[in-house]
Amino acid sequence: MSKKDNQDDLDFLEQMKGVKPLKTKSRVILKKEPRHTPGQHQRKLDATQMKNSADNPLSVDHLEMVNPEDIITFSRSGLAHGVFKKLKQGAYPIEAKLDLHHKTVEQAREAVRKFVIDCQRYDARTGIILHGKGALSDPPALLKSFTNRWLKQIPEVLAFHTAKPYQGGAGAVYVLIKKSENKKQSNREKYR
Repeated sequence: MSKKDNQDDLDFLEQMKGVKPLKTKSRVILKKEPRHTPGQHQRKLDATQMKNSADNPLSVDHLEMVNPEDIITFSRSGLAHGVFKKLKQGAYPIEAKLDLHHKTVEQAREAVRKFVIDCQRYDARTGIILHGKGALSDPPALLKSFTNRWLKQIPEVLAFHTAKPYQGGAGAVYVLIKKSENKKQSNREKYR
């Protein structure tokens, strides 16, 4: 050790004379969690449901009813006729499926929205929604009518058409979903 280092150590010790270590507590003090009353819990649930409902743009008012046996069909402008024809024929493989049987209108509304979002996220281009004919419901074909309306309101849905009899017929609908941005980019790179 050099004289300078030795002097630094002595200076430090001189400065530290009279300093006492801090006392530490031998136990940990935990703060109590606030207890929520049942009313607070219910208000929180209601607020969450209202937020989820507000996030869903699919409308539930002024519904145009369809009949249980009606064919429902829709195609956005610009979609190739051949693509829509193949969808109508059930020629595309079904990559996703949603069953709306035994769901309330609100549950079905949320399920349809989530179905389309998930299809895009996982690059599923064609799906099928089983809405049922609703011949025995009051009013008849309620979920079918809402499905017909909601799919038209979702910009990611390019087309839909009533399914072939062996896949549900008038109680189901084929849905064609837009490509996700990842899939579009992948195709651009692939075909350059």
